[in-house]
Amino acid sequence: MSTRLGKLLLPGTQETPAPQETPPVVDVPVTQGSPVAVPVAQPAPVEPPPELVGAEALSEAINDRNATVGDIVTQLDAIGVTLGSTRFSLWTALVVVLVIVGVFIAARLSNKFGHRLLRKVSRFSPSQELLGEKLVTIGVWTFAILIGVDLLGIDLTALAVFSGAFGLAIGFGLQKTFGNLIAGIILLMDRSIKPGDVIAVTDMAGNETFGQIRKIGVRAVSIITRDEKEYLIPNENLMVNQVENWSYSSRRVRVQIPVGISYNSDIIMAETLMMQAARGASRVLTDPAPTVWLSDYGESWLLFTIHCWIVDPEEGVGNVKSDVLKRLWLLFKENGIEVPYPQRDLNLRDNAQFDRLIAALEQRTASSPADNTQAPLR
Repeated sequence: MSTRLGKLLLPGTQETPAPQETPPVVDVPVTQGSPVAVPVAQPAPVEPPPELVGAEALSEAINDRNATVGDIVTQLDAIGVTLGSTRFSLWTALVVVLVIVGVFIAARLSNKFGHRLLRKVSRFSPSQELLGEKLVTIGVWTFAILIGVDLLGIDLTALAVFSGAFGLAIGFGLQKTFGNLIAGIILLMDRSIKPGDVIAVTDMAGNETFGQIRKIGVRAVSIITRDEKEYLIPNENLMVNQVENWSYSSRRVRVQIPVGISYNSDIIMAETLMMQAARGASRVLTDPAPTVWLSDYGESWLLFTIHCWIVDPEEGVGNVKSDVLKRLWLLFKENGIEVPYPQRDLNLRDNAQFDRLIAALEQRTASSPADNTQAPLR
């Protein structure tokens, strides 16, 4: 078995330094004086390549406790290859796999236990609870990685060059990822956006819709719209761009419903019917009460706007408008309120050809007022 770099000391024992060997002395004859003792340099012993310190210490501990198992470990350790200045054997690979699996299982169980403890604390808001879970996850996995490195006995000073290259990779290639991570933590800390909020989003085509925040992840925020589309918006975008949050300080949302009626209709009755239709909708709040405004004089109708309030925007807005308009249509039909078709007033320009056409039509009408079967004018 190769030379061990690390030794496991049993309790109550002390390591004694090995006695130093005195190099042999050779008498060299000289012309004058007595012989002079000259030490002869001995060649340095050749040591085998080192192994992982953790695997070496575990192997020695097993040999001290059980000779049979120690023989098996010795056989596994004898099968291996040397890469550079480090030797890898089957025993080393087995120890590395066992440590990684053990640390992974312990970290998963510790993470779940920490999340359960946070959920039992009732004074936390949903955003504070989610922030606490993320911090617990980061802390548990960081501690688990450090424990795994310590168990394997990896010398971190040997990774100085690698850590420098890894830092450059983080700085240039992963800066967006870490930026989104920090942005997500800030969003949860200031509670400007939290799970359950309803915000307005814009898709790639520029169409604006609204959706409910389902989850704030490490990289992006998951938003589900009414048509079951799920948008993944990077956390950093929600930090630097304008966000329309419908439920930030209050969940009440005002819905505006435009309605046009004929100029010949009774506007007082029309307003009363609009108020009645809005109050009859199941999701419309009674406080604040619905209101009706005359918005504009249109080309073909008088334009009114019904303002009503809802408290559950995640259930949709279009269905509220549909409910109010269907009720209003039935009320308009019962009370004779007309919803007009588009109307246009045509003004024909005065010119010589048009004047001759009008004169010919007048002459024909005057010459045969009762004859309606004549051929059309050419």
